[in-house]
Amino acid sequence: MTESIQSNASQHGNPLPKRVLSGMRPTGKLHLGNYMGALYNWVRLQREYECYFFIADWHALTTDYADTSNVKQNILDVALDWLGAGLDPDRATLFVQSWVPQHAELHLLFSMITPLGWLERVPSYKEQQQQIGDVSAGGKDLSTYGFLGYPLLQSADILIYQADLVPVGQDQVAHVELTREVARRFNFFYPAKPLVLPEPQALLTPSPKLPGTDGRKMSKSYGNTVLMSDPEPVIRQKLKTMVTDPARIRRSDPGNPDVCPVFDLHKIFSSPETQQKVREGCTSAGIGCIECKGWLADAVVAELAPIQERRREFEAKPDHVWEVLREGSARARSRADQTMQQVRDAMHLPQIEPAGVAR
Repeated sequence: MTESIQSNASQHGNPLPKRVLSGMRPTGKLHLGNYMGALYNWVRLQREYECYFFIADWHALTTDYADTSNVKQNILDVALDWLGAGLDPDRATLFVQSWVPQHAELHLLFSMITPLGWLERVPSYKEQQQQIGDVSAGGKDLSTYGFLGYPLLQSADILIYQADLVPVGQDQVAHVELTREVARRFNFFYPAKPLVLPEPQALLTPSPKLPGTDGRKMSKSYGNTVLMSDPEPVIRQKLKTMVTDPARIRRSDPGNPDVCPVFDLHKIFSSPETQQKVREGCTSAGIGCIECKGWLADAVVAELAPIQERRREFEAKPDHVWEVLREGSARARSRADQTMQQVRDAMHLPQIEPAGVAR
């Protein structure tokens, strides 16, 4: 999988970008869209960069504040999928957002200097208001400061580690641009040498088209996902029901793989040889859709088998998983505190000292 890396010379003396920051909301067990859209790439980035990957439990509250009963279990499920996929706590810092309170402190300070219009123009703000914020249609009430301000919390998440690169798809570039604007505004009001908050660059990562079983984008909200942790029989059953080329009604009808959601998944998970076999068999009506889906299931099961095996090993020792997150959060707090000391100095705020010590 190719990676498009944009160079960003660090303003802290490093000739090349070294630090990467990204996170995921804890919505429960991850699906193939989460895996191919982010996690697959993170596993490779950890070999080249100093990586910080966090479980964004505060971000989950921006839309799901009314029921927080599953947050703890969801955090564990995300961590299990991360570790199963190959994220290595010896290579990358894995942590829980709410266990690093400096994120909230920097977010508060940013809220003092960020114009309201900057937040209102973030594309996802209006989009999600329309998609899930219609209370009359059974949606969620998103008229909260937390929802309006979550892109600013994202900026704090990134800038607290003075990250050089933020791996995102094209649809998230606007969030990185907001972060750059916030850093620029902070450095304008509170100049220092070197600048306290370097402007991060978007690390454009490949985001392959990954349809769900109904042909729409794979998403839990659509109920069309294949989970990374689904057992083999479940994977095969889900893929067996997947929609195909709508023009191929009968077994004898030739199909067009280029408009078939099943073939989109073949292009991601199947070998070039299998893809060629599918294309030839589909366009000539030499194979049926059931056979085609069976070959896809073989490829998906083979991809997930080692991941699921590692996940089961970690699942058997949840205390160890929580310890991984505690240790990672301690490292993250230490690094975040370095930034906050610089932030407080630049803003002429008093430093936090142990009890009985004044400065």
